[in-house]
Amino acid sequence: MTAGQAAVPGARERGRPLLNHHLAEFGTTIFAEMSALAVRTGAINLGQGFPDTDGPEEIREAAVRALRDGRGNQYPPGPGIPELRAAVAEHQLRFYGLRYDPDTEVLITAGATEAIAASLLALVEPGDEVIALEPYYDSYAASIAMAGGTRVPVTLRPRDGAYHLDLDELRDAVTDRTRLILLNTPHNPTGTVLRREELAAVAELCVERDLLAVTDEVYEHLVFDGEHHPLAGFPGMRERTVTISSSGKTFSLTGWKVGWITGTPALVSAVRSAKQYLTYVSAGPFQYAIAEALALPDSYYTALREGLRARRDLLAKGLREAGFEVFRPAGTYFITTDIRPLGATDGVSFCLALPERVGVVAVPTQVFYDHAEAGAPYVRFAFCKREDVLADAAQRLQGVAGTG
Repeated sequence: MTAGQAAVPGARERGRPLLNHHLAEFGTTIFAEMSALAVRTGAINLGQGFPDTDGPEEIREAAVRALRDGRGNQYPPGPGIPELRAAVAEHQLRFYGLRYDPDTEVLITAGATEAIAASLLALVEPGDEVIALEPYYDSYAASIAMAGGTRVPVTLRPRDGAYHLDLDELRDAVTDRTRLILLNTPHNPTGTVLRREELAAVAELCVERDLLAVTDEVYEHLVFDGEHHPLAGFPGMRERTVTISSSGKTFSLTGWKVGWITGTPALVSAVRSAKQYLTYVSAGPFQYAIAEALALPDSYYTALREGLRARRDLLAKGLREAGFEVFRPAGTYFITTDIRPLGATDGVSFCLALPERVGVVAVPTQVFYDHAEAGAPYVRFAFCKREDVLADAAQRLQGVAGTG
């Protein structure tokens, strides 16, 4: 090989794309695109789901204390610090009556996003099918692709002011190649909170067809109507479920990226085998702070929920008055709307025009569908912002008719 050839990456395979073909369908995330649009236009960003106020001061001070005391400034233990693993186990017992051994059944991750990726990389072989509720959080599709799996969407459909799961459609989606069900409840972006009887049916299906389950429960404490029930708590599910959650949404500290999984020793060991080659470890001092956060009294969780409920209702009212059809979320901090009453049919073009027209950024939910046509007229707004910001956005949206 000549010096010239050595300087050209892939000289022996000219024309081969640089990006791994599993990721070829994925570009920049819609959240990055719309947030950049908000910055460029000076619009109110109701697209990406992050709060505009920080979490509890005592928890932030706990992180400062850990930094100053030299706790977590070097590599923490691979599974996570013992204090946080114990706090996660205590959380699962306190809220759901689920017992986990903090030494063998808890793993700390770099947020829920890494937990999802590590779980799928660990548990899915090339050719395995993974069922996910559609619309789905965008990292699901990318993680399934990186694992070499095939995603099989089951579509949540809107009716009577909310989104609903068709259990018959879910059952029909299972084949001999199905490896696991990737379940998100409370559900982003629709705000659906699966009811106990729906989860019982999912559990029965998993047991009957010998399926694994990976559950994304990061919005577990943001439930306004109904109640959150972990799938792992249903008969036959503890031994086949990887439960994922994180601190970002519960404590309004999304930048800290502290997440976790719980499961049997065998499942946790499998996921750790993949996770150790991703970040290995992360967020050392923040782990100590989140261990304290998980022990906050019930009053904290109640105030969080009630504050977000009020903001949900404020934005929902403004959206209805602006002419949107609003699907009332039972959980999360997102509201999905139908833009067809406004004379628009394509959510992507609507959202691209919205910042220039009225100074508000939203996200088209079409990008979270394999069946793009099913999501075309729907747009998601985040209400995890200060009430004055939401009131301003609602006022701006009164001029939205005809956009897109």
